[in-house]
Amino acid sequence: MYKIIYTEKSWMESEGIEQVKKLSTLNGVVSAVGYPDLHPGKTPVGVSFITKGIIYPHLIGNDIGCSISLFQTSTLEKKFKIEKAMKSLENIQLKNTLDKNEFNLGTIGGGNHFAEFTVVEEILDNDEFNKLNLDKNKVLLLIHSGSRGLGEHILRKYIEQYSCQNGLIENSIGFENYFKDYEKAVDFAKRNRELISERLSSSVNSTIEHLTIESVHNGIVLKDNYYIHRKGASPADNGYVVIAGSRGTNSYIVKPINASLSTGFSIAHGAGRKWKRSGCKERLQNKFSKKDIKNRNFNYNLICSDINLAYEEAPEAYKNIDRVIQDLVSFDLIKVIAKLKPLITFKE
Repeated sequence: MYKIIYTEKSWMESEGIEQVKKLSTLNGVVSAVGYPDLHPGKTPVGVSFITKGIIYPHLIGNDIGCSISLFQTSTLEKKFKIEKAMKSLENIQLKNTLDKNEFNLGTIGGGNHFAEFTVVEEILDNDEFNKLNLDKNKVLLLIHSGSRGLGEHILRKYIEQYSCQNGLIENSIGFENYFKDYEKAVDFAKRNRELISERLSSSVNSTIEHLTIESVHNGIVLKDNYYIHRKGASPADNGYVVIAGSRGTNSYIVKPINASLSTGFSIAHGAGRKWKRSGCKERLQNKFSKKDIKNRNFNYNLICSDINLAYEEAPEAYKNIDRVIQDLVSFDLIKVIAKLKPLITFKE
């Protein structure tokens, strides 16, 4: 059984739906649920798979423990100088002296991973916002990153040694060993984001006061005797979530509601890709030249040394985040708490 949660007004690629449909027939899959940010990949992104008695590590992929996490900094918005901060961030991108181990602990990574200095633009639910322990006047730091090389190492190990793409039966040796390594990767990913937050906040003469929201969207959890596999899907049963927009667009703090088996106990995690990476440069090079990218000639503040990545991660390559949010509201899956406005997006 599978279903896709979205309205007719939303962009939804048929390839992503077909991937969900096919994977829903795997042994032990009770249901598969796609969300408004669904898009195709090696396995589809923006989906939850519910299984019983068996798990499929390849469904969540290599970036175990990936989260879009929100930190509060010590800096007031009115004292945050964007141009000065951008120069400092450019310097650490060029002169990254961070000690790295073989799994690149403390680094953001490529693809759609990012760090973003952001602020509260609008509070839409004061009662819920007041429960967040956030200062609306302070700069926040949004980080999207996961377990880096460790997650890749773990997935490869279980494909090669246990053929985990065929499933790991509950309580088998492969199943037990996978969850031990899985927990290590989740802890690694959390520490990774903490190190990134410390490094970036320090570079702009700020400090991290606290972590406000952490919402792992690539993972496997046990709930009510079901295994919930999330690939680019945020939990709907674990508190507040940040649903991230694309670079230069708003993100939203939301409170999931009405979590249930029928909705995969999950919601969307972001805008979701609209264009494949391979075609982005061709589509956008007439709008943004290499010179434009080098000189940051956008209508948003992006620090990215990889020209191809700047094209691939352009807002145009993603679905409309407001449409994704509206779809989730339409299906009574979230309360919208606040809108975040990006100040600077940083990509390694």
